[in-house]
Amino acid sequence: MAQKRYTIEVEKAKEAKDGRPSMGPVYRSVFAKDGFPPPIPGLDCCWDVFRISVEKYPRNPMLGRREIVNGKVGKYVWQTYKEVYDIVVKLGNAVRSCGFGEGDKCGIYGANCPEWIMSMQACNAHGLYCVPLYDTLGAGAVEFIINHSEVSVAFAEEKKIPELLKTFPSTTKYLRTLVSFGKVTPEQREAVEKFGLRIYSWEEFLQLGNNKDFDLPVKKKSDICTIMYTSGTTGDPKGVMISNESIISLLTGVRRLLESVNEELTQKDVYLSYLPLAHIFDRVIEELFILHGASIGFWRGDVKLLLEDIGELKPTIFCAVPRVLDRVYSGLTQKISSGGFLKKTLFNVAYSFKYYNMRKGHKHVEAAPICDKVVFSKVKQGLGGNVRLILSGAAPLATHVEAFLRVVTCAHVLQGYGLTETCAGTFVSLPNELPMLGTVGPPVPNVDVCLESVPEMGYDALAEVPRGEVCVRGSTLFSGYYKREDLTSEVMVDGWFHTGDVGEWQADGSLKIIDRKKNIFKLSQGEYVAVENLENIYGLVSDIDSIWIYGNSFESFLVAVVNPNQQALERWAEENQISGDFKSLCENPKAKEYIIGELNKIAKEKKTKVSSFIEPLETFPDDGRCSLQLKGFEVIRAVHLDPEPFDMERDLITPTYKKKRPQLLKYYQNVIDNMYKEGNKPRA
Repeated sequence: MAQKRYTIEVEKAKEAKDGRPSMGPVYRSVFAKDGFPPPIPGLDCCWDVFRISVEKYPRNPMLGRREIVNGKVGKYVWQTYKEVYDIVVKLGNAVRSCGFGEGDKCGIYGANCPEWIMSMQACNAHGLYCVPLYDTLGAGAVEFIINHSEVSVAFAEEKKIPELLKTFPSTTKYLRTLVSFGKVTPEQREAVEKFGLRIYSWEEFLQLGNNKDFDLPVKKKSDICTIMYTSGTTGDPKGVMISNESIISLLTGVRRLLESVNEELTQKDVYLSYLPLAHIFDRVIEELFILHGASIGFWRGDVKLLLEDIGELKPTIFCAVPRVLDRVYSGLTQKISSGGFLKKTLFNVAYSFKYYNMRKGHKHVEAAPICDKVVFSKVKQGLGGNVRLILSGAAPLATHVEAFLRVVTCAHVLQGYGLTETCAGTFVSLPNELPMLGTVGPPVPNVDVCLESVPEMGYDALAEVPRGEVCVRGSTLFSGYYKREDLTSEVMVDGWFHTGDVGEWQADGSLKIIDRKKNIFKLSQGEYVAVENLENIYGLVSDIDSIWIYGNSFESFLVAVVNPNQQALERWAEENQISGDFKSLCENPKAKEYIIGELNKIAKEKKTKVSSFIEPLETFPDDGRCSLQLKGFEVIRAVHLDPEPFDMERDLITPTYKKKRPQLLKYYQNVIDNMYKEGNKPRA
């Protein structure tokens, strides 16, 4: 299939040889047709990103949080770039006065806040490896990461100090100093000092840096900046070593991309920091904002208050994971459905008109300006009124949700793809390109990409429609897994990082992620099942929120655990005169039959509509991307309905909402056994 418009071919395909599968042609972004973006002068490390911006924009507001006055939340209060710099200098001097320096490991544990960024910048300044710890991690995972990376000094949110203390005495082999972002209780001080460690409140630690002046080490591009641990879907977390060069290369590539589509960042841009800074997605976005002298405001840490924080901050760029955008979509569709016949009709007409014009190739700002002003402006105000870019990452965003938000938010909604090992952004869809719905767009302009055939799954990188494992090459790649050269050599082959994700090139040069190479199993009849692809398809059922599909080589059919949508199931129960609360409905055999019926409908359909509640919409063009016909063995025969969403508390998903399949199997083993027991009974 010829690539056009948004990618260029830089190397020819390679047939299979030496036991390796065949590889398709190598492509890069059309925005890099004259070569990758050159390095930014004077930018050799992450510290330079911050230092140069302080010199350029000393009075610009940098970090903001909402003030609390008499117990009531108020406006955002800001610290300028120069004010933050002065605190970072003190922090760095305090770290050095405690005996820590270049090459030491510094843990940061807690929710996003100004102190998190300041601690990270102190690490950048003095060459310490920053080791972020997800604030959702429990003591067990924190203990593993501290011991594995040999963290010697750790900064922590005040309420996370007790969690750190739970890792004692195991971690005291490496830990020497703890710093709270807030205060320290006498009991905590006693517990820490009992093991010969030191603990400081934030203010105490800053005072250690007064009247001190340590020279900064010379930092190279190749130096490791951070060891970022992956969530660990199949085992212990892996420490991904990321260099200064990886982050700086990513920043230059994204800057080239935004300039190429006339959406470059400026010092006037505002970002809401709520996605975990311990994840590479948010880390590089915030570095990008710092590079441009822009402003970063922090949420209060409560998802229920997120929209209120957005309304106060009025961000211009909004980054999200699909679960957040799914909630926005569900909330909006619910309001529309319950808004009365007139409002609903007006919305549907406006939606269909604007969507039709966008399909015709009109830019979203030109597609229906009157509809934007009269109908969709309320949605825009719900996101603060200033959002111009919404970027979704970390997991696939449902196509109907992406299409809906592209129309109603009056903003560009872009879907990106990347891994910790590729320093986040590797692909991103482009503004005003509606045909890219359901894809992650073309590569960013600082990487090369190719597909490698996966014969055992039937994916051929040399076919007319190329499909295969996504492989990435470029200076954004990680420097290896910490203390795991064996794992590094498995995924790095001849300079190519093998992502484990299966992609399909589209005719315009964008990529669609269609499967996961490792999430494949064989049924008893010898048929292979690519489970992630199936979950994406069955996930289109509007009456479910999430689905986990299971099968094994001892059984001939598939079963699934489903989180049904509460409103949809209760509406079905009311229509069918079935009583009971949500939990009891999930246990009702008729409800299970209903959900299986909805899943089977999707299995038989060839196309799906953009939105289940808007009737006038056209279906997607028949370009092969919406073909959902499944083979007989891919049909789900039994389901268990769980009213509780898959969550981190039960260790069923990662902090980025990826399913932890071994843990799901362990948790639902009895349920799985019962479904197979019932499913294998002779039918009357």
